[in-house]
Amino acid sequence: MTVGPYSPWRRAGDLVVISGQLGLLADREVRTMAEGGAAGQLRQALANAERVLEEAGATLDQVVKATMFLVSMDDFDACNEVWVETFSVPRPTRSAVAVAELPLGALVEVELWAHAPAH
Repeated sequence: MTVGPYSPWRRAGDLVVISGQLGLLADREVRTMAEGGAAGQLRQALANAERVLEEAGATLDQVVKATMFLVSMDDFDACNEVWVETFSVPRPTRSAVAVAELPLGALVEVELWAHAPAH
């Protein structure tokens, strides 16, 4: 589900870059964020990201770079727990950035880059 005028993903050679994903629950008539604070939203955002990657012919295991945007760094540790649940070693490189605000009142957003050789 996009919330603006952008592509959900783009391929550049063997790289697949997906747009920032929020913790929006799929298949809802009204845009609704997942419950559970930033950690719950991140868990849902990563599930949403997995669907976008699949559409692009990539998987979470192929993610090499990530950026996580947090409205509050107080949520950093809880989001790290979700990160460890989601990504196996070697985990993608990642930047975590504090922001003043995210679209739709989200607490966290995640952007992923995957190395997925085209067939």
